[in-house]
Amino acid sequence: MATMTHDVRVGGLRAGLGFALLSASSFGLSGPLARGLMDAGWSSAAAVAVRVLLAAAVLAPIAVVQLRGRWGLLRRTAPLITAYGLVAVAGCQLAFFNAVAHMEVGVALLVEYTAPVAVVGWLWLRHGQRPTRLTVLGGVLGLAGLLLVLDVVSGAQVSVVGVLWALGAMVGAAVYFVLNARDADGLPGTVLAAGGLLLGGVVLVLAGAVGIVPFAVSAAPVAFDGFTVAWWLPALALGVVTAALAYVTGIAATRRLGSRLASFVALTEVVLALVFAWLLLGEAPGLIQLAGGVLILGGVVAVKLGEPRRVKPGLLRDGRDVPEEPGLG
Repeated sequence: MATMTHDVRVGGLRAGLGFALLSASSFGLSGPLARGLMDAGWSSAAAVAVRVLLAAAVLAPIAVVQLRGRWGLLRRTAPLITAYGLVAVAGCQLAFFNAVAHMEVGVALLVEYTAPVAVVGWLWLRHGQRPTRLTVLGGVLGLAGLLLVLDVVSGAQVSVVGVLWALGAMVGAAVYFVLNARDADGLPGTVLAAGGLLLGGVVLVLAGAVGIVPFAVSAAPVAFDGFTVAWWLPALALGVVTAALAYVTGIAATRRLGSRLASFVALTEVVLALVFAWLLLGEAPGLIQLAGGVLILGGVVAVKLGEPRRVKPGLLRDGRDVPEEPGLG
């Protein structure tokens, strides 16, 4: 099992960055695909429910194999899986898709992806992990890059309702990064993802059944910029690519990088989301947004340089045991 000093995991940096970028690109595709389904008559709750339940169906067989009959592990980690399913999966995605229904994809992402700042604040206030100057610089560069990438200052329409939903998505995203780093109980990442996705999907279906949230699906073709596809194609991509693949690789990344660095690398999702929004929705990025992407990457580098030096597994510099990364508790 990986160990860490402060929030940095020992070993697996390259693999962690690779997983983080793959997860960011997969998540970045979700907004444009969901927008297409909602424009075709789907409610946001239905889009999220189909997305996460399909992902759970894909991951469940793998999770069963990884458990190897250790069903007691599920009982011991039930609070973790429950929080993951209700907040990091169902709550976060429902809030984001509702935000997208009221505002542009880019603006919703800007609000949601202030989550790295919330992660840094949580680790500082709850666990005493004070950010370094480079970490603060990285945060400033990342937020400045977000402003440019999403071009908020050029007259983008901002909805108060949309902002409130996006803030809810921000809280869910911060919880997602913190819980992803929890591997002290030996719970495989695929099991955490499958359990959380299944629980989140069931909760959304039940909420729709009792009328708490609108729940509507449509078999109408889904129109994107310049082409139209059958409804099942974007629905399938939402489940397999933007949920199953995205969550598993996101957990793998965070367990290697720690919640702080992983959350900043995930800012690349906004750049990738704009690329997908350009290809699928016709929302073309400009030069100022490319400059913002450079600032985001600069912010990620600054945060990485600001992390404590890695030491040998299991030991701090004075010989004491390295603690596991704290979670929500």
